[in-house]
Amino acid sequence: MYFPSYRPRRLRRNENIRRMVRETHLRVDDLIYPMFSAFGENIKKEIPSMPGIYQQSIENIVAEAKEVHELGIPAVLLFGIPEEKDAVGSDAYSETGIIQNTIRAIKKEVPKLTVITDVCMCEYTDHGHCGIIKDGDVDNDSTLELLAKEALSHAQAGADIIAPSDMMDGRIAALRDILDENGFEHIPVMSYAVKYASAYYGPFRDAAESTPTFGDRRTYQMDPANRMEALREANQDVAEAADFLMVKPALAYLDILRELKDNFDLPLVAYNVSGEYSMVKAAAEKGWIDGDRLMMETLLGMKRAGADLIITYHAKEAAKLLQG
Repeated sequence: MYFPSYRPRRLRRNENIRRMVRETHLRVDDLIYPMFSAFGENIKKEIPSMPGIYQQSIENIVAEAKEVHELGIPAVLLFGIPEEKDAVGSDAYSETGIIQNTIRAIKKEVPKLTVITDVCMCEYTDHGHCGIIKDGDVDNDSTLELLAKEALSHAQAGADIIAPSDMMDGRIAALRDILDENGFEHIPVMSYAVKYASAYYGPFRDAAESTPTFGDRRTYQMDPANRMEALREANQDVAEAADFLMVKPALAYLDILRELKDNFDLPLVAYNVSGEYSMVKAAAEKGWIDGDRLMMETLLGMKRAGADLIITYHAKEAAKLLQG
């Protein structure tokens, strides 16, 4: 088809025609809202590098969870800031840990909201790394034991979906085994299958107070240069019975989202991470961009690249726009 017989602008002529031929759609059902639960009472502390996002004590988390549910957003993703941290991240798998108590409070007050829990050690260790330190690095296999305990404690507290973000080898099988052995074979595992060692995480480390006290996470998170490795990581998680696959971050890795979409048939999740969120907020505050339009264009781009679900700090704002 060639001009002048073919004129693509015919299908862009007005909003109704554009709606009729639109190929990709963003829905409220696609959104997951991350939340940061902090030990204590009467806490609602805005994160300086993430305007509009807060560390909150449980009663305020529950109040926001109700708002999220009323907006039609189907799920939240919980991160915890414990009262105390130690070398083995004890609060991560404590029956009365910050996340375990938060799960119970949300499920009591907002039972129809799906609660997804981040399973990792970095928020709970005093060194800020994602597992047990041996010889100056995270020891993979001893960390698996603690991650399994953490996942089981979340399921026992009432979590609906478990989401391991640690990037230890073999963790999906370890979590699946302990969940199944304890009667939680119905609990899905949402794997952070492809998680890169990214500069986009900077604001999150303020939010979760999880900056490493030494070194970095490049011995367990992926090299941003690698594409084929992402397929190997995802393939391993599929073999270990993951129920969802995730790519994190999303914006600079849309090609990876498409690779996973084309190669696997599990639900695919994009994590629109803190740095991506904060860049939009900062530029909008300066008046350099239309923040709402850029937010929606970014989320739509992730859907077009192949994401079925998007974890995003923009979820409440996007839901309000989608609902008119």
